[in-house]
Amino acid sequence: MRGILRRSETAKLKSREELELMRKAGRLVHGVLVRMREMARPGLTTAELNAEADRLIAEAGGEPLFRGQRMKHARFPFPAALCTSVNDEVVHGIPSERVLNEGDVVSIDCGVRLGGYCGDAATTIPIGKVSAEVERLLRVTEEALDIAIHEVRPKRWWSEVASQMQRHVEAAGFSVVRDFVGHGIGKEMHEEPKVPNYADARERRMDFMLLPGLVIAVEPMVNMGTASVGYADKTGWPVVTKDGRYAAHFEHTLAVTDRGVEVLTDGH
Repeated sequence: MRGILRRSETAKLKSREELELMRKAGRLVHGVLVRMREMARPGLTTAELNAEADRLIAEAGGEPLFRGQRMKHARFPFPAALCTSVNDEVVHGIPSERVLNEGDVVSIDCGVRLGGYCGDAATTIPIGKVSAEVERLLRVTEEALDIAIHEVRPKRWWSEVASQMQRHVEAAGFSVVRDFVGHGIGKEMHEEPKVPNYADARERRMDFMLLPGLVIAVEPMVNMGTASVGYADKTGWPVVTKDGRYAAHFEHTLAVTDRGVEVLTDGH
């Protein structure tokens, strides 16, 4: 990890022109996720969701960011346009012939490159009627993201924002995943800095200052039970909760501006 100040200084700050290009990529991501919410229902497979996302991205002249990505523990590059993580899958679920059932949740993460710049966002969708506790999990996770949007402003330390996100989640009796975090984003999907959804005095080296032009993908991942996660299988892709309980994942691409924050993946 780099030191506190250097983490902000090495980030690639974006110009107003670059932010507008990123907003175009963000609109495409938003449109895909809106369509996923329209489609997701009992009886549908995650492969069908992925096929429609592929079609929409190609039709817009974009490129799926996730396909071909490599991870240290993965046995092969990621094979799909979407990550579709069901129930106890936290992130990196691979679309397949798995059928969605009443009471499931599916976290859909979508990233695209359009015009040379990237957009990245995620949402968790209930399938049919889910339990009240699962509804609460989704609501609290989305509220954690809303806290970030509300609290981001220039010359503020990220840990001040992340600590509020963490407190909100833990006050609800849920836990924040620590093994996976958000990230800077621009021409590449993963840029500096790393963006944790929690604040820990022992990890001040992960802190950074919010500067105008900084663009970050903020993505709280929240578990109903323990924060501990592991890999579901030997592929090294799907990440699951250690206790088998549900997880939720929401994400937006946020740009720090002189006035505060702009959400680049809200469709505006």
